Amino acid sequence: MRLYPESAHIQLEFDKIKNLLVAHCAAEYARNKASNLRIHTQKDFIDTELKQSHEYHQLSRNGIYFPNDYILNLSNELKLLAIQGAVLSGEELMQLRKLAESIEKIFRWFDSERRTAYQALAKVIVGTYYEKAIISMIDDVLDDDGQVKDNASPELKSIRLNLYRKRNELRRVFEKIVARLNKQGYLAEIEESFMSGRRVVAVFAEQKRTVKGILHGESDSRKTAFVEPEETIELNNEVYELENDERKEVYRILRDLTARLSVHASLLAMYHTIVGEYDFIRAKARLASDMNGEYPSVVDRSHIHLVQAFHPLLFLYHQKTGKPTIPISITLDEGKRILVISGPNAGGKTVTLKTVGLLQMMVQSGLLVPVNASSQFGIFKQLMIHIGDTQSIEFELSTYSSHLIHMKYLMENANGRTLFFIDELGSGSDPNLGGAFAEVILQELAKKHAFGIVTTHYLNLKIMAGKTPGIINGAMAFDEKNLQPQYKLLIGKPGSSYTFSIAERIGLNKDLINRARSLVAEDQYRLDKLLNRTEQDLRDLEKKEKELHTAIRETEKLKKEMEQVLNEERHQQQVQLLREQNRVSEERIAYLKDMERKLKQLLIEWRKEEDKTKVIRQMNALLFKKDEKKAVSKMQKKIDSKFAEIGGEIKTGDKVKLKLNHQVGEVLELRGKRAVVKVGLLPMQVDLKDLVVVKEKLNE
Repeated sequence: MRLYPESAHIQLEFDKIKNLLVAHCAAEYARNKASNLRIHTQKDFIDTELKQSHEYHQLSRNGIYFPNDYILNLSNELKLLAIQGAVLSGEELMQLRKLAESIEKIFRWFDSERRTAYQALAKVIVGTYYEKAIISMIDDVLDDDGQVKDNASPELKSIRLNLYRKRNELRRVFEKIVARLNKQGYLAEIEESFMSGRRVVAVFAEQKRTVKGILHGESDSRKTAFVEPEETIELNNEVYELENDERKEVYRILRDLTARLSVHASLLAMYHTIVGEYDFIRAKARLASDMNGEYPSVVDRSHIHLVQAFHPLLFLYHQKTGKPTIPISITLDEGKRILVISGPNAGGKTVTLKTVGLLQMMVQSGLLVPVNASSQFGIFKQLMIHIGDTQSIEFELSTYSSHLIHMKYLMENANGRTLFFIDELGSGSDPNLGGAFAEVILQELAKKHAFGIVTTHYLNLKIMAGKTPGIINGAMAFDEKNLQPQYKLLIGKPGSSYTFSIAERIGLNKDLINRARSLVAEDQYRLDKLLNRTEQDLRDLEKKEKELHTAIRETEKLKKEMEQVLNEERHQQQVQLLREQNRVSEERIAYLKDMERKLKQLLIEWRKEEDKTKVIRQMNALLFKKDEKKAVSKMQKKIDSKFAEIGGEIKTGDKVKLKLNHQVGEVLELRGKRAVVKVGLLPMQVDLKDLVVVKEKLNE
């Protein structure tokens, strides 16, 4: 985005937003990117960066871990790796291993499901791959502390083995010498030390000639001398040579490892960029958490639709002090491109203007903003701003001259993709003449189809905004009764400056106020009073409208509750009906099964019985009885009159009643959970749970 003037980002306090973002970055890569935050003008870039911020923000909200824990600043190491013949230390190589390990975790995290769910975050690793050979190469040579392993080469293994043996030999010889000199009383308090990498004994200074060997030096007090005994000189030489050989071999191994890793230098540089990108995205998500940032939609045209939008810095400041922040809602589209805001001083006009400008810059930089998620932002190619006193001593320009130079630039360069902000248009000159110029400037900007916000106290601009297509009025709400600004933007009407009301609030002498009123043109004073009254009437209407909406919501709530009660009642009735139908169906099924069983039994009897007449009577009684329910009821009464239920455990030989059809029979056999019961001539199998033990009643 092109900014005018160059200090526009400072005037809109975008630099403070960048500083907050830098504070959330862990590594140098992300801090550099945050410090030089780009304001994009291509929708693809804006959408991607916003979605990345949103997706990471969602991860944080839902407590989902993302593996970018390492804080890695490896620019120097990666530059060295790309230079032929360079050698990285064990510590530096372990840092590269951490980088590769971090990338491995990131690639593992992005399984197929997460690549689909977090497409914008996954876009960062598109075009690269994880190379497992990097960690393998380093692990073959270095241990967990970054030291070269003994088995990194056969030569190193042999050197270290010899070194171990020589040091042990030197230790044994040295211990004997120390014991002997200590017995002779030659040793100082510290007894032994190392000088220039060689093991020496610490003797009293007066004994330094007595002990044969090489004198390496004396203490600062000159009381102690450090002597290498002649018995250990050769061993010290051998240890020194082996240590030197070890250093050379370690250096050779590290150089070889660096050379082999240099093949992957560009890939490791890509890994470093990826880790830095995720650090930067995390910083954007954390900033969004601080200011309740949301993910608005973006359209590729000039457009502004802010719903419940907060000034980010004001929101953060009030959050610390516990004060409420008043949001604004504003829409600028092709039919309403320029908003002229009027109202009292210290009423929030400039804050409103800065809120829109700052949020626009943030969105086009890929930052989530404190607005309602239904907000919609367009894309602007240039942003122009003129705020405050721009008097220039250096160029001997007055406030108004400087103001006109800025206005000249705006009129010459504005177009349909320009977003401009002018605070106190036309100020700094004679009100009548300045107002006329301000009207011409506003007309010219409207002709260029530029979008913008203008604050003013000029009456002619308020009138012009009310009758010029593409320009609308706006006012900052003011409580005239309590003489307090409400910092609320009202769209569609001009606002009064409340000049005399504010004068009364601060306690100015009433005579002075009345004298000032008498000097003001009667028409202008009447118009200002009309604006005051209109604003107060609008506030009353808004209050009544709010009460009406509340009443409507309560009515809707009661209606839904009544519908829910009725639906529940209908549901209960349907459930009861279904239960009754199911009960009837179950009885019918039981009856049909019983009929089927009896018919089968009659068929068996038919085959066995010689007297077919008896079987025919039974079948006729079964098939052609007139009223089944009455018959069952009569049978039940008859059986109840003869038998009494006694319950208890069922045993062979017991008389039992079938619960289903109230017939009485005798238990012939028990088979687990079932019993063979003889009812009349027919034995049948019945579940024990469907039987109850009975006994015959005595004749009364």
